[in-house]
Amino acid sequence: MTTQKIIDSPRTLVADAARAAASIAADLTWVPNPGYFTRREPLATGRVALLSGGGSGHEPLHAGFVGAGLLAGAVPGLVFTSPNALQIRAATAAVHAGGGVLHIVKNYTGDVVNFSIAADFAADDGIDVETVIVADDVATESEDGPGRRGTAATIAVEKICGAAAERGDSLSDVAALGRRVADNARSMAVAFRACTVPGADRPSFDLPDGEIELGVGIHGERGTDRVAALPAKELAAALMDPILKSLSLADGGEVIVIVNGLGATHPLELNVLFGNAADYLKGRGIRVRRVLVGTFVTAFDMAGASITLISSTDDMLELWDAPTSAPGWPHAPSKEFSGLQDVADDVAALNYTDETDANPSVTSWATRFVEKVLGSVDELTDLDRSAGDGDFGTNMRAALDGVTIGADDSPSAVFRRIADGYLGSAGGTSGALFGVWFHQFDVALGSSGVTTDALADAARDGMAAIVDLGGAAVGDKTMVDAIAPAVSALESARAQPLAEALRSAAGAARSGADSTSDLLGRRGRASYVGDAARGVVDPGALVVAWLFEEAAEAFGES
Repeated sequence: MTTQKIIDSPRTLVADAARAAASIAADLTWVPNPGYFTRREPLATGRVALLSGGGSGHEPLHAGFVGAGLLAGAVPGLVFTSPNALQIRAATAAVHAGGGVLHIVKNYTGDVVNFSIAADFAADDGIDVETVIVADDVATESEDGPGRRGTAATIAVEKICGAAAERGDSLSDVAALGRRVADNARSMAVAFRACTVPGADRPSFDLPDGEIELGVGIHGERGTDRVAALPAKELAAALMDPILKSLSLADGGEVIVIVNGLGATHPLELNVLFGNAADYLKGRGIRVRRVLVGTFVTAFDMAGASITLISSTDDMLELWDAPTSAPGWPHAPSKEFSGLQDVADDVAALNYTDETDANPSVTSWATRFVEKVLGSVDELTDLDRSAGDGDFGTNMRAALDGVTIGADDSPSAVFRRIADGYLGSAGGTSGALFGVWFHQFDVALGSSGVTTDALADAARDGMAAIVDLGGAAVGDKTMVDAIAPAVSALESARAQPLAEALRSAAGAARSGADSTSDLLGRRGRASYVGDAARGVVDPGALVVAWLFEEAAEAFGES
């Protein structure tokens, strides 16, 4: 199977596509640094602005739904990787028109964490933000773990809320409406062929001929059941039965139906799927009020489809029917082509200055760590292919590729560079969590010398921030499994010399990371692959172990 893509480079794919997309659409502007879309025509003063976003590879979601009557802006991450908090913060400020900003967020850990951080930043900027979490995928409906993933119901929330904002509803009213739509929407997807992410040399998972995968995710995640290929009539029933059960829909119910292609499914097939879905719903006494059939929320080039049902009310239908100029919505107008946007120069690296003297051991520690991670990207990627969705190594490279540590940098500046690399370049859950982790080292070392107490405080506060944002605990197969024992070791070693304390922390972190091999993931995307992640060390925990091991080496030489 060919893996050839129409790209110049996997690293520039999103930016290259974004500037072209903005040049085509009538009401779309691309801001390359830090990376977000807005409408060309600003909102009327006092209006609520809708902002959404997520990993690229789902197009036309989200950029295709920026326009009058829908989104005010969209924030794309790397392929299948959430945008970072600094992107979202900048986009929130850019779209704000005085009426507050509604964040519409798919229920993936990276999206939720980064939008949460950005909302806190926006509050500091004096912007009112409400958040609607879309969690519609019944394949991951469970009381354990992060819950239902956010998939194609997102466009229903965006369309209905966009129309409400356009007519002048308040932020609280639009948010309440969005939550009502999200609470009454469910989806289920099937794949006939897995996607192949740009830069990868094989599909996300192997699917033998003659078999289909039920319950797949839009990031290329494997499904919950693999069965022999089904005729369209039986496939429609297999997808809708769990949806109807989850929504408690029965005779007399009314729904909006979305049949969505996952990237490589022909419109003829989507129409056949809808026809069978409509017949099935009619047989169950459920009335179809509105229909949307097409390719709207993709999993890059996955061959497959999803069905979404939204239990509808008359006020939802009125807003669903309201006009929009967003190019991804059917019948949206286009504009005459006027040329491509110029490629923007990269933003110059931030220069950090402060009064604190450089510490050669910290400089050596950080340099060793960055080199270790960048030299192990392939290893981290292979681990994440088994324990997640394969983007972890790419995120680590994105975070640290541009980090330059100078010999004169203070300890605080060293960790600020690393923190900003994660927060501003990596995206995804890993970018956000490692960013807030290293931010605590910046804070602790900026207010005191490099001591055992200072590093113990930094590690403790960093773990607290990570747990608060991501909700992980020891045993969930995450970076916390390595951080927690390292924190305990540092706390117990506060009276010891720093080099000795770091050796204890390194050993504890390594033991914690190794222990994740036997764990079943309960947080993040590892939770979606279940037993497939057993026997695989969590890559985030491994990176934490490397951090402390390189610290022990650097300070042991001093």
